[in-house]
Amino acid sequence: MSSDALAVTRVPDAVYEALRESILSQREAPGSAVTEQAIADRFGVARPTAKVALERLVAEGLLRREAHKTARVPELSRDDIVDLYANRAIVEEAALRTLAADGVVPIAAIAAQRMLVDAASDASTADRSGPLARADIAFHRALVEAQRSPRLARLHALLMGEIELCTGQVQAHRLLALDDVVAQHQGILDAVAAGDPERAGTLTRAHIEGARDRLLARYDSRGSQITERQPEKSP
Repeated sequence: MSSDALAVTRVPDAVYEALRESILSQREAPGSAVTEQAIADRFGVARPTAKVALERLVAEGLLRREAHKTARVPELSRDDIVDLYANRAIVEEAALRTLAADGVVPIAAIAAQRMLVDAASDASTADRSGPLARADIAFHRALVEAQRSPRLARLHALLMGEIELCTGQVQAHRLLALDDVVAQHQGILDAVAAGDPERAGTLTRAHIEGARDRLLARYDSRGSQITERQPEKSP
């Protein structure tokens, strides 16, 4: 493949990455529409290129699109948040117990943790919510993907698009101190390295539920930008 062809294939990736970070950092507000034409105009690319990036975000759960409708940034209800974190805790706790039984700390998780450690010691960057959310998610993905069960990893992957939306809000609104996130991550890594499944599982669940509680507290106290799901009417 020529270098020119390779460059062309990278354009949708660049558009995807830029949009993804914009969504995670809350620059694209929940409920806002994202059209192929708007993407094309914004990044100076053809509509087919914009479509590739948009469809990838839809597939990951970072955008939602009903048939014949415009894609939008999801508006997560309180019930959505509770359900997402409950399922995430089940999957990640099981994964970390399995991983700790082998006592192997994945290199990718260490790299993601290093990014967070460096960010915690550098206050010079004004808007870090997008990159920090990505490093946080990369840490958890790496841990789950390193354990032995591919099916458990696939279950985790199904949740992670919407979980990233939640993590983006936690970072954007600074609901958890970065130093606390780093310390909690390190405790999980230490438990895995020590081959302690019980502690690894317990710390993982506590870490996830702590983030959930902060997000729900913000939702409850401010009404939030995410809309409470209305109960369905009986026929």
